[in-house]
Amino acid sequence: MRRYKFPPRKHRPVTNVLSDEEAVQTQIGKEVRERLLSHPGESGVHPLQNAHDAFAARALLAQTAEKTLDVQYYIWKNDLTGTLLLKKLLDAADRGVRVRLLLDDNGIPGMDRDLAAMNMRANIEVRIFNPFRTRKPKSLGFITDFRRLNRRMHNKSFIADNRAAIVGGRNIGDEYFGAGSGLLYADLDVLLIGAIVKDISEDFDRYWNSSPSLPVSHIIRKTLTKWAQKLVEKTTAIENNPDAFGYINAIRYSNFIQDLFKENLRMEWAIVHLVSDDPYKVLDKNKSDGLLTHQIQRITGWPEYELDLVSPYFVPTKAGVRLFTQMTANGIAVRILTNSLEATDVKVVHAGYEKRRVALLEAGVRLFELKRITQDTNFRKMAGPFGASGSSLHAKTFSVDRKKVFVGSFNFDPRSFNLNTEMGVLIESEALAEKIHQIFDVRVPGNAYDVQLDANGKLTWHDRSGNELVVHRKEPETGLLMRGYIRLLQKLPIEWLL
Repeated sequence: MRRYKFPPRKHRPVTNVLSDEEAVQTQIGKEVRERLLSHPGESGVHPLQNAHDAFAARALLAQTAEKTLDVQYYIWKNDLTGTLLLKKLLDAADRGVRVRLLLDDNGIPGMDRDLAAMNMRANIEVRIFNPFRTRKPKSLGFITDFRRLNRRMHNKSFIADNRAAIVGGRNIGDEYFGAGSGLLYADLDVLLIGAIVKDISEDFDRYWNSSPSLPVSHIIRKTLTKWAQKLVEKTTAIENNPDAFGYINAIRYSNFIQDLFKENLRMEWAIVHLVSDDPYKVLDKNKSDGLLTHQIQRITGWPEYELDLVSPYFVPTKAGVRLFTQMTANGIAVRILTNSLEATDVKVVHAGYEKRRVALLEAGVRLFELKRITQDTNFRKMAGPFGASGSSLHAKTFSVDRKKVFVGSFNFDPRSFNLNTEMGVLIESEALAEKIHQIFDVRVPGNAYDVQLDANGKLTWHDRSGNELVVHRKEPETGLLMRGYIRLLQKLPIEWLL
């Protein structure tokens, strides 16, 4: 089969992050300057748990930026919140802000025309990472070029003026920001200022200027005059959509930026490390030291006594079971929170987790599975502020020995280890690590099943959300057909794809 060759980089302009000299002259740069001088070498970290806050933070950074916006995502949906944030990028470009938008081609269904039209605007450039040659339907590409197209850019970052950045688990779409009444994700990002932002910006440059990142004009070559006008009409009309009023008001009345500037926004100051895969991982051309997993191991080392891991798509494989077994044998307490079968949005992934569940429990690992329906208002706010009852875990975080915390895009599964590119930050903060620990101690017991083995070695799910303990002996809130489907998937040789 003929391998796909990306056009040489000489056919696209190389652009780079805003220089420090220019960045310090921006409004954001001026407002945070004194705090950065007070914390040399450190970074300010503010967790974004609430979905509404996470949306407002991005929108307000876009409104405040004066020089550059560098934006990188795996998924950008053609929905309410996706369109509202496109409008913020367009508005910024109209003010003279240089906007660079880098998106993975697998996560932008139905967006070709909008992205091509955006690329026509002054001050905006759109690039597509690891593109499909066939545009409609894209899925045909997997048949002819599966090896390449099965590898995706899963990174997520939003950078304003090289002075503030958001990194974490959220993509751009309604379910990540609590819009509507459907599935909502319990997710986590962090807002960052300080030393780490330059590293995140330079990592964006590395991806932006890599050969798998193609200008959208190289991919979509049709006449776009009508599309450009429709994009203007669409993004203008969205602000008159009644469903958008809550978000527009959230931006209008939010004190987020002012709190940041006036130092009312609580920041945890710490040493922060960027960990990020080499973009050429998608071409299987990276060196081992360019892998995020090697970087994490080098920075964190081996846990001494405790590991708390949150991974929505948890597929440990045989190697992972051996790793966790070795940890528990050395006296390390391991607790893992993932989705239950009822809560997960990717059932096939649960099959890869389920086949390793008994072995993990026998090794002494504590397993918790998030329930789909939760009555804990505070926990639901992590998914969204509008009172929908459905939630699915999407946050990717872990803490080591209550000293270091990871927040990013990395799942503990073969896809994150071997196929997709990932990124995140490691934060040396006992205070933030303690918060992860407290989530397991205080909030998880009422919102997740405690999975255990009974005296006969059979799986049980302990539910402590009510006034009394309820013990389930089958996957809670699932039918026979679903459980049979998962058993069938376990027998297929697909674990390396999950």
